[in-house]
Amino acid sequence: MTTTMLCAARLGRGLLLALPLVAGAALASDGHDLTFQGDASFNGPHGGQAIQAALVDTANDETIAVETGEVSADGDPAFSLEFPGVMQEGGSYAVHYWIDSNFGGGSAGNCDPMDNDHQWSVTLEAGGQATTHVESHDPSAQTAVCDTFQ
Repeated sequence: MTTTMLCAARLGRGLLLALPLVAGAALASDGHDLTFQGDASFNGPHGGQAIQAALVDTANDETIAVETGEVSADGDPAFSLEFPGVMQEGGSYAVHYWIDSNFGGGSAGNCDPMDNDHQWSVTLEAGGQATTHVESHDPSAQTAVCDTFQ
């Protein structure tokens, strides 16, 4: 067997041994869907305003995905944001979201202080299936989250 043939055989064997590791990594990244919604209580105060939400892995404080939408003036749900395949079973997550309300100031398209743009953080625990989480409008439960979106 020539040196070239021997090297090719070893390379092929090495690739076959590595293949299960690559396939395992791909399967490990498959997660469950999250649908994050706001009920009709958001319609009156925020109808027609932009909303932005980020799914944050709280174990390592890492933003996984960001979605943008608009709050409906008359729909129920008032908004529905989809995060496909992002939640791993047993993971700890939070959804940070803000609505571009610009009450008494602020600037369109920027996350401004809570006096201007309403902001919240919602804790979620991931199970072994797709999750739909529905929030109600509660201005008294606001949490500053603008840093997540910078």
